[in-house]
Order: sequence, then C-alpha cells, then structure tokens
Amino acid sequence: MRDQIDVLLDKVDDPALRKELLSEIERLRAKRSFGLVFEAHLPERVRLREHAVRVGGTVVYHDDPESATYEVMSVADDVVTMSMVREPDGSSLAADHERRAELVEVSRDRIVVIADFGAPIHPGLRHLGSVERGGDNPSHVVIKGENHHVLEALQFTHAGKVDCIYIDPPYNTGARDWKYDNDYVDDSDAYRHSKWLAFMERRLLLAKQLLNPDNSILIVTIDEKEVHRLGLLLGQVFSGLRTQMVSVTISPRGTSRANEFSRIDEYAFFVFLGDVQLSSGSGDAGEVVEARWQYLRRDERTSTRASGRPRQFFPIYVDVSGRIAGVGSPLPPGSDRRDAPQLPGCATVFPVRADGTEMVWGLTGPALERINSEGYVRVSGGTHDLQPYTITYLRGVEKNLQEGKYSIVGEREDGSKIVVQKRSHGWRPTTSWHERAHDAGAYGTSMIGALMSGRHFPFPKSLYAVEDAIRFFVQDKPNAVVLDFFGGSGTTTHAVARLNRQDGGRRQSILVTNNEVSADEAKALRKRGLYPGDPEWEALGIFEHVTRPRVTAAITGLTPDGEPVKGDYKFTDEFPMAEGFEENVEFCELTYLDPDDVELDLAFDAIAPLLWLRAGATGPILAQRTGAFAWTDRYGVLFDADRWRAFVAERPDTATTAFVVTDSSSTFAGVAAELPDSMDVVRLYENYLTTFAITGSR
Repeated sequence: MRDQIDVLLDKVDDPALRKELLSEIERLRAKRSFGLVFEAHLPERVRLREHAVRVGGTVVYHDDPESATYEVMSVADDVVTMSMVREPDGSSLAADHERRAELVEVSRDRIVVIADFGAPIHPGLRHLGSVERGGDNPSHVVIKGENHHVLEALQFTHAGKVDCIYIDPPYNTGARDWKYDNDYVDDSDAYRHSKWLAFMERRLLLAKQLLNPDNSILIVTIDEKEVHRLGLLLGQVFSGLRTQMVSVTISPRGTSRANEFSRIDEYAFFVFLGDVQLSSGSGDAGEVVEARWQYLRRDERTSTRASGRPRQFFPIYVDVSGRIAGVGSPLPPGSDRRDAPQLPGCATVFPVRADGTEMVWGLTGPALERINSEGYVRVSGGTHDLQPYTITYLRGVEKNLQEGKYSIVGEREDGSKIVVQKRSHGWRPTTSWHERAHDAGAYGTSMIGALMSGRHFPFPKSLYAVEDAIRFFVQDKPNAVVLDFFGGSGTTTHAVARLNRQDGGRRQSILVTNNEVSADEAKALRKRGLYPGDPEWEALGIFEHVTRPRVTAAITGLTPDGEPVKGDYKFTDEFPMAEGFEENVEFCELTYLDPDDVELDLAFDAIAPLLWLRAGATGPILAQRTGAFAWTDRYGVLFDADRWRAFVAERPDTATTAFVVTDSSSTFAGVAAELPDSMDVVRLYENYLTTFAITGSR
C-alpha cells in the first residue's frame, strides 16, 4: 500500500534523485520503532453524485469501484474530455507526462465528481423530513452523509459546543465491515490496521475541535481487535487528558470461538476534557431513591380520543397555585372540548398533544380524584399552549405501599407525598460493568426487531448500555448536545430521548451516518446492474433502511408499517414502547455547494439548515430568503444591511443568534454593536467561507 510520501516521490522527475530520496526515507522508516507508528495513507475520497462536472475537477467512473482518477479538461454538452491523473491505487501520474497527456472522451452520465478529504468543501444540508412531537423542544438532527465531511460542516455550527461525543466506530474485524477510500477492508489487507488508524485519526482530530474544552466527554467503544491501538491513538490526539477504559459485558452467554476464550465483553474509552464531572450513576442495590412519577396523559397511538375509552377524556381544572381544583365529567364522543364547562379562576386542561391530537388520560375521573386527595398527583408547567399543565401521578402506589416496596417520607408544599423506594438494580460507575441491561442481544438486536420487524442491523448496541454511558456525564446538563458520528442504527438518539423523558431535559442529539450497503448487498446489486445512486441501491443503505425508520419508530411508537410497537421499555424508565417520546427530529442530507454560488448569495436554501443548527436547532428553519430580514424566536438573518435598524428593533428577546449578510466588515461591526453582547453574531458569508477554506489545511 502506497502512502503520501510515495505519491510525492512520483513527482520527482530526476530518477537518480528519486532513488536517493527513497533510500534515505527507507532508512528513516526502519528507525521508527517506538510509540504508535502507522502510515498516513493516501487521503480518503468521497463521490459527489450530485455535484456538477466542471473543468479542472476530478472524476471517476461511477460504475467502477476501482476506477482511476481523471481531471476534467473540457465539457461540451454531454461529452466530457478528461485526462488520467492517478492510477486506481492512488499513484500520481505527475512524472509520466505521456500517459497524463492522453485524453479520453466519455458521456457525462458515466462519471462522478470526487473530493479528497482535506480539500476545501462548502457543505449544505438538504431537508429530508421531520418528526414533530416535542413542542418547542430542540430537534434531534440525523444527517445522511460522509462523516468526515459532516464533522467539517459542524465546525461552523458547533465548534467547542458539544458536551458529549459517543461513537461506536468500525471494529476492523477483517470481515469487510467498513470501507477505506471506497473499498471494503478485509483480513487479507496487510495495511488493515494502519488504514484504520489513519481513518480514525482524521475524524478524532475534527471531533476534538467540536468538544467543549472546558467541560465535555468523549466515549469510544471497541473490541479486542483494535483496543490497544485505539488507546495509544487517543493518547496522541488527546495528549495530557485523563482517559479511562471500562470493560462492558455485552453478551453474558459468550460467543463460541474455536480454541479461544469465549468473549463476553467489549471496551469503552472515556476521555475527560476540562472539569467534566462523573455522576454517581444509578447507585447500589438497596439505595433509597424517590419513586418515579408517570405522565397522566397517554401518548401511544392506540390511546387517542377517537380510539375509544370516553370515560378517560374529561377536563381537569388547575387553579393559579398549580393545584387541581376539580375534575369535570367525561365529554361525549364527538363533542368539542372547547364547549366544556369552565371553572372560574382555573385553567381547563385536556390530554392534548402539541400537534393537536386529542388523547385520553391514564385514569378515569373518580380514580384521579381519589389518588389526588391522597397526595399522589402532581402538577407542573406544560410544554405547549394546547396543554398548559403537565400532570403526573404515582401508578400502583397503594399496592407498592402495602408490599413494603414504597415508603412515605414527607410531603411537599403542593400537598403531594414524597414517596421513596429501595433500588433493586442500580450500580456505581466502576471500570467493570456486568449489567443485565447491557446485553446487546436482548436489548439491541431484539429491540431493532420490535421497532421494525424484518430489518437487520449487525451488532447493535444495547439501548440501555448507551443510555447509562451518556447519563454519567449529562445527568446534570439538561440542555446537553450529544454527537454520534458513527450513527449506525440510531441508538444514541433513542438513548438521549429516554434520558429527556426521565427528567424533563431538553438534550439534543446530532447523529451522522452514511447510506452504505453491506459488502454482500453491494455484490448482489452490482450483479443486477445497479450502482450507488440508483433508487433500489439507496433504499437498502444504512440511513434509508435502518437509521431513519428506527429513529422514527422510537419517537412515534409506530413501526414502519404503522403498527404500534410491541413491548415495554425496561429498567430505569418502564413504559410501553408504543407511547414513543415527546421529541422532535429533523432528517437531513449533506450536500456540496459551489463557493461562488455561496459568495453571491445564491445558495441560501442549502445553507439555511446550518444557520438553524448553529442557533440551537429549535423552532422553524428560515428556509428561504424573503424580504430584507427575518426572525424566528431563536435567530434572525439580515439580508439587506441597509435595513439594520428595523432588524435590531424587531429582535425577539428569546433570540440568541443573528446572521448578517454583508461584504463590509465595518457594516457588520456596526450591526453587531447594536445587538446584545450575549448574542452570537455571524457575518455571512465571510465566516462560512473562511471556516471551510481553513479546512483544506487542517
């Protein structure tokens, strides 16, 4: 396998000098026998199927995974004239003038533009769809794209802002389970380990710039194939930082392997940045903790008002002190809830979701009145206008008190009882985790089956193992940003949604995955004459076939077939999976823009989602350029700098970010001076273009 030094040597025209340099380099290579040593392999490349073919660009044949690389010399209608610049193995033809001078003519539809990693890119995002169940909560963002380039795009939106990165990268088992430069890596590849290290180092260096240097955590899981190399690599990239490795039992039954120990565990590295704190975890068995309160409103699709149970659709009257003052009679089916009787001085509360869907309460009126009188009901602020209060209760409290599982230890100011229980399955954070909840078969593979029957994903993580690992570092950060750039089946977004439900947090996950198919699927598809970009090929990719439907099913509680998800969540938070979560999700695809279009303000629709993401991914996206300026509750864009006074005057108090489109640094400075110091004020498109110009030398 040739590396970057070999490529540079190809450019030396003098054979004698080239030979002399090679001899000296080999002598130096032989002396490098300490620390983590690996070759910086030729840069990875990505195929940009939608990018326009332009003179000076580099292209490959789209139907040949081992294509040589060509430079485009001219484009006339659908005919492209090009010249080879690299062999299929990446070797440069710079020194071979005759071969490089040979011209080839092909039709435009036979080639695809490529970009080397490390070359400047100008990314955008294309909106692919949404799940909206969380009111004004920030959106989780799931991005389809090459993760190296997405990490570069996030330099514009999240540099130094990420609280936790959790990744489960390819384990490099030799089973053709990952690609390096568009080619699957197997156990016959003599450079398999150094390719993996080069692959990981590029991404970790970008990830490091996204983490909050003052208080954040990096979590990386791995098995025995690369655990030692990964530990050394983390030590190099995050030099001087505290790192711990934890052993996690993921298969209590073990995996049978000939003439080897049966493996039951894998490993997780934790890299501590700044003064990030490790929470105390779930505690030892026997620890006394407060009993969990359940939401009174049912949220599973089978519990809409229209599905029946009329006795469970009634008004609850909440007074100004935040207590339940009364419970009304059930409304007849088909009647308008707005016609329900009102109680003076009270808000009338019905079980209504943020999208307006009428649900039912989890109890009948008489049952609610009884447990409310006993102090087992609580009222708190709502998450949207249609349901101004959130009502929770203790389910099965009488039985648990009789059996001694619960104890009453006090009473709150609102009259509700403080009820505690002894934890039976807790654990403290040690360096060896042996938890039933971390079984990858029972709570990874089986959960994928429950959420979307018939769809397979190899070796998914236990939902609860990911949840527990992240909880240690975001338990006291209700607004944490959690990034996973090896998104796989979407477990990290699922885990963050569960953490939010447990404590009412507004944490946001950013999940990145490509749309690759497996090696076996690729082989079968090529036999059928299909190639990347064809609809049938893309439909089987990870994002389209697994990640997007899994995340959607988890949030909505419905399988891809529209059926309620069967089964219950276990452990920390037990409830029907069909209830889903009150969360929002935006699905996007990474795109590649022409920098000239950006500078001329002709690509705003593609950059708009990045602006929304930088501003916190909350509320609507200002998707199009309309008028002189526009504001949402969270951010604004000033398109016409001459209208800056109106822009400043109409700023909502809740806005945290402002984007100013201007070529003038003095105009930008003047607008920024009129906005609060606490605001993130960004100059477009200078800031955007500068970010990605730097990328080329990063």
